[in-house]
Amino acid sequence: MTKFFTTELGRLRLLGFLEGTSLLLLIFIGMPLKYYFGSPELVKLLGPIHGGLFLLFLLGTFHFSIENSWSFKERTWKVALGSVFPFGTFYIDSTILRKL
Repeated sequence: MTKFFTTELGRLRLLGFLEGTSLLLLIFIGMPLKYYFGSPELVKLLGPIHGGLFLLFLLGTFHFSIENSWSFKERTWKVALGSVFPFGTFYIDSTILRKL
């Protein structure tokens, strides 16, 4: 567990997990509460948190790719694009980041 805090790759994986979790909470809990039950409070809370985590993950991805000389065509775009789709960061973590 300490590897998530001590290495750059660990911090990127942790950011991916947090970003992916916030997206899932926003989509599957926050949005139904807002549109079906008229309660937008959770979206107002989670929206900015998810936005911040999304930006941190993208910045972390680009920083890590520059520091480790990743090819943009080979890896960087896949990791960055994974943060856009639900469950994308978990897929990217299991297929690309965990193997590093």
